[in-house]
Amino acid sequence: MFKFIKSDLPASIVVFFVALPLCLGIALASGAPLFSGVIAGIIGGIVVGSLSGSKIGVSGPAAGLAAIVLSAIATLGSYENFLVAVVLGGFIQILFGILKAGIIGYYFPSSVIKGMLTGIGIIIILKQIPHFFGYDSNPEGAWSFMQIDGENTFSELFNMINYIKPGSALIGMIALSILLFWDKILSKKGKFFQVIQGPLVAVVVGVIFYALTKSNDALSISASHLVSVPIPEDVGSFLNQFSFPNFKAITNTEVWIVAFTIALVASLETLLCVEATDKLDPHKNVTPTNRELLAQGTGNVISGLVGGLPITQVIVRSSANIQSGGRTKLSAIIHGFLLLISVIIIPRLLNMIPLSVLAAILLIVGYKLAKPALFKKMYDLGWKQSIPFTVTVVGIVFTDLLVGIFLGLTVGIVVILIKSYQNSHFLHIEDKSNGKHKIKMTFAEEVTFFNKGAILKELDSLPRDTYLELDVRKTRYLDNDIIEILEDFAYKAKERHIDIYLVSERGGVENPSSFIEFFKLRPKTA
Repeated sequence: MFKFIKSDLPASIVVFFVALPLCLGIALASGAPLFSGVIAGIIGGIVVGSLSGSKIGVSGPAAGLAAIVLSAIATLGSYENFLVAVVLGGFIQILFGILKAGIIGYYFPSSVIKGMLTGIGIIIILKQIPHFFGYDSNPEGAWSFMQIDGENTFSELFNMINYIKPGSALIGMIALSILLFWDKILSKKGKFFQVIQGPLVAVVVGVIFYALTKSNDALSISASHLVSVPIPEDVGSFLNQFSFPNFKAITNTEVWIVAFTIALVASLETLLCVEATDKLDPHKNVTPTNRELLAQGTGNVISGLVGGLPITQVIVRSSANIQSGGRTKLSAIIHGFLLLISVIIIPRLLNMIPLSVLAAILLIVGYKLAKPALFKKMYDLGWKQSIPFTVTVVGIVFTDLLVGIFLGLTVGIVVILIKSYQNSHFLHIEDKSNGKHKIKMTFAEEVTFFNKGAILKELDSLPRDTYLELDVRKTRYLDNDIIEILEDFAYKAKERHIDIYLVSERGGVENPSSFIEFFKLRPKTA
């Protein structure tokens, strides 16, 4: 595990700086205690990171669940009642893993996954620009298009113009310059600049800038644009930040409904992130999805027991980990320990980090996810790839993550149906002499009811006095709907003087008396 510590340690520090404000922001957006987000981040790093089969995935509280958590707390009456649902949701996820439901993640088209990554990249950029310039109406941000403060992604950008803070903007630009200079030039100069990463330097410079400009009216950074970590005065006040589930609520039907909702949404988001993270991984590791569900379920059980928010694998943290050079799960685990240590030992120092510096880090992450070259690449692949990709991106930007993915998946399914309709068979006119058309129709390997329309259209268009050779030797699966079409066509063929020669692995049959009886002998294949 420690083989790549030189890569994992700096990556874990970057992920820590990215994760900390996100943990707090998601807790704020969820209407939960701020510390609950940090708890989820710690458990997501240490517990899920240890149990997961993913080498570079990072887990923690997810923005996709914020709306569910907010409404669930209101419905169930208290945060303690909600924690029961988190624990139960974790057990349900474990059950999903045991039942090997992780395979669902493999059925999402590549174009949708790439669209998800790109859409998230664009959202990161759009959401971080206001914080980069010091606009703080909603400091930690909301990741859906419509925000909890009544604004949306674009109205936030327009409002920002009137509220730019010189100090925040200046240190944001300095941090961005450091990151670009470090990535493009210094990282290639020696191992020192690879071990000490640009984001860490940017954060240190940000803290120094804040300390030096506190008394400067023009450049000072307001408290609302700094990281905000709860500061415990002693051991007792630290322990008092933990909440515990009220298991008396376990008989409440609403609790079970929320639990199933959390389990389903968290599992879906995790599986999508796993698929996306594996695509980003330069070493192309493959994450065992069922093990991931078991790990996430265990993490949610523990998180719920000690007062944390629901956990999923999170693409923002995972992509930051990959782009910072993380190689093994150690980077995720160390980031969890850093969260734990920081909130105990140095909360005051953390509260000196400008959000504009963290925004600069996330702007780089967002750009790497949504590079303009990717749009051209998807366009060059043709409409069957570009349309689901574009719909997913637009859906994520203008709604939220799950709705965008659903829209992209729906379009992807439609595209598959169209492709299936088009690719059911191959038609070849071999001979038009002697007044009799000789036509060969070769069926695809799998012919399902999706292909009914194309095959019906082709058979109906055959001219009179045709000799039709129907080749099913390559066909491994022939749907009963297609067999019934052939059976019906046999009657029409006699009327139109069409002779049918059926070729299968068992040989050739001239004008079979019954297609149904013929294929009954081999119900699973042609």
